[in-house]
Amino acid sequence: MIWFTEFSPTKLNNQPKNHMGGFLDIQFTEVGEDFLTATMPVDERTHQPAGILHGGASVVLAETLGSVASYMCIDPEKYVAVGLEINANHLRPVKSGLVTGICKALHIGAKTHVWEIKIYTDKGKMNCVSRLTVAIINKP
Repeated sequence: MIWFTEFSPTKLNNQPKNHMGGFLDIQFTEVGEDFLTATMPVDERTHQPAGILHGGASVVLAETLGSVASYMCIDPEKYVAVGLEINANHLRPVKSGLVTGICKALHIGAKTHVWEIKIYTDKGKMNCVSRLTVAIINKP
């Protein structure tokens, strides 16, 4: 297990919701030995004007997954995980339903973490792939 301590989707979903992930109704669904998954609805909150999933909403899902995964890997009494760089390739449009992000580590170092996040439609087709680099800094 790559996590600093045990987490469950319930524990992650019971965090305060007064942030971007809460506004977009991102819900954590599975904590595996080395991966984390979450869903996000494709609706009026996440659409762009053409009625399809906004690329920025996909990036929010990816950064939420990677940032939370980094938080789960560190001692929160000593460190803070902050996004350093993110990129995303949007592969196909999505009009409705749920998208599911699956986050896996590419690198877990003392000062940086790199995560790959693949996002799938509810029909199982990948619609976005993203890579997030997170800086691990001393807690102020």
